[in-house]
Amino acid sequence: MSDPILEIDGLDIHYETKGEPVRAVTDATFEIDQGEYYGLVGESGSGKSTLAKSIIGGLDRNGGVAGGEIRYKGTPIQDYSETELSEKIRWKEISLIPQGSMNSLDPIMKLSDQAIELAQTHTDWDKEEALDRFKDLFEVVGLPEERINDYPHQFSGGMQQRAIIALALFLEPSLIIADEPTTALDVIMQDQILKYLDDIKEKEDVSMLMITHDISVVFETCDSMSVLHGGQVAESGSVENVFDMPRHPYSIMLKQAFPDIRFPDRDLGIIEGQPPQLREEVSYCTFADRCPWAEEACREAAPPLVESDVGDTDHEVGCIRHDEMGELASEYLDSVREESTVSD
Repeated sequence: MSDPILEIDGLDIHYETKGEPVRAVTDATFEIDQGEYYGLVGESGSGKSTLAKSIIGGLDRNGGVAGGEIRYKGTPIQDYSETELSEKIRWKEISLIPQGSMNSLDPIMKLSDQAIELAQTHTDWDKEEALDRFKDLFEVVGLPEERINDYPHQFSGGMQQRAIIALALFLEPSLIIADEPTTALDVIMQDQILKYLDDIKEKEDVSMLMITHDISVVFETCDSMSVLHGGQVAESGSVENVFDMPRHPYSIMLKQAFPDIRFPDRDLGIIEGQPPQLREEVSYCTFADRCPWAEEACREAAPPLVESDVGDTDHEVGCIRHDEMGELASEYLDSVREESTVSD
């Protein structure tokens, strides 16, 4: 078995403020294998985009890695300088598909010129080699190759997102970080973009970290996943295990908050409250104040990730009541259905 391409090991990320720092990520741990599509799921404020930005040195100026390691192909990179990140990591090793495609493309440069600039900065390709590669990638993402000489404003939002994907693949990186790649698109275009990402898995030798709030997107595209809440990894494992046999209260309730075409008449669940703003040391479960099954012990220590009682051995859960959660979740879902029936 090959070594992981990316390892997140006990990662802490803080944002400095006038008062106490905001602890955006605490003791996060997971790894991505070669050729694997990995999902990182959580609602807004859970820390998933912060974690992704830390990998390529994209945190805001007041943000930084306060502990733990980010290892890429076995090498710690969390302390790399801007110069080292630009020369060794960004674009040619790890590239980014950002949330807002319209804000990510230079509006006064043709797409082809943006590709050529990337090639001149990071490779020894000549102009012809760069354009041939870019044309091939336009075909991969479903765009006519002759459109490489157009300006961004000549593309629809969905086409711009596909052009961003082509640029992300351009220098043949080993890992792509896709940060909410379908958020601003209509449902038809979302489905197309996910199809293109699936096709890329077959055609390109690349791994992917998919950042999203939508657990169904991860279920459709990824092999493994982690669920993040309040900067803590709540649950990790294969997509099938986490989706079909969740054992963390947040995973269970997050799944219920999204529609499932298999159960069109099912009422959607609601997770009351908001992710916490964490300024003190995080020595407790960050979901405790929102959890219907929380006990006093949940507020006394941060739960470690331990092997789940169901599914594969790589299925880990950060909940002290994980072995009870199958039964508790079943009772909870029954009560939700009963309340729905009474209200109808």
